[in-house]
Amino acid sequence: MAILTTSPCPLNYSKLHPCLASSTTTSLISTHCHRPCLPPPAPPPPPFFSLSISSQLYNHQQTPPPITKESPRTRIDKSFLDVSEATSETELWAAACLRVRTFYDFQDQSFGIQDHKKYLAEREFEALKERIAGTRLGFKRVSCINATLPFSQLASISDDLCNFCKFSNGEEDRVVVGTLDLNQCIRLPDEITGMKPKGIGADFARAYLSNVCVAKELHRNGLGSDLIAKAKLVAKDWGISDLYIHVTFDNEAAKNLYIKSGFVRENEEPAWQARFLDRPRRLLLWTGLPITYKL
Repeated sequence: MAILTTSPCPLNYSKLHPCLASSTTTSLISTHCHRPCLPPPAPPPPPFFSLSISSQLYNHQQTPPPITKESPRTRIDKSFLDVSEATSETELWAAACLRVRTFYDFQDQSFGIQDHKKYLAEREFEALKERIAGTRLGFKRVSCINATLPFSQLASISDDLCNFCKFSNGEEDRVVVGTLDLNQCIRLPDEITGMKPKGIGADFARAYLSNVCVAKELHRNGLGSDLIAKAKLVAKDWGISDLYIHVTFDNEAAKNLYIKSGFVRENEEPAWQARFLDRPRRLLLWTGLPITYKL
């Protein structure tokens, strides 16, 4: 199921790819040469890189492709499941890896694909840390909420999931199997803005869910519902009264999940905006949260 501005962000290859760090310099023209020596061509970008990829995943509000009825279901023992806010950078890194694994399609046999995955995860990891730290403009507060299971419970299910999304909490190795962001802000960049609440309280009483995703191997275990339920509890603690989420028109599985979680349709993205941003049209869903005032 899924969620980081959508405007193109220049890639800093020198930071993450040392092989691209050296800049080309203009060749010296020798005294006996009758024509200037041209500088060598700039090195090509790493394979599969797209300059339109943003450093955040805000534009990935949609969830993974729906699972068909014929898809096998892997049952998990939910007594080992923990759904909570991330408390360490290693857990944030594992969450970033799951998002890259979920939101991008890869051909695993392609050259350099592992380096590309790492690059995308590093971008998401750094952007996520900025938002949680409160240094990203426009975000009042952000929390990364993860569903995790012990490594021992998943080792026989998927080596790729365990190796890519594993972290240690100091007591045991665990794997992030679901994740989302809770964003306390007036709006998300390049997204439809919610209309509730109006007036002075809008700057602290409105929040959005984004980057909702669950490991494809563990769909239909109720992990998406567990993540949303936890996000609602955290939002209530923050004093949020109006919670929003974006979803693409054609993602029936995600829409059904959000409707079952209490969301209703509030608005839809204009067709011209979706064409301009070169993406599927989105719906904006809303749910109200009861606020308990402490005396």
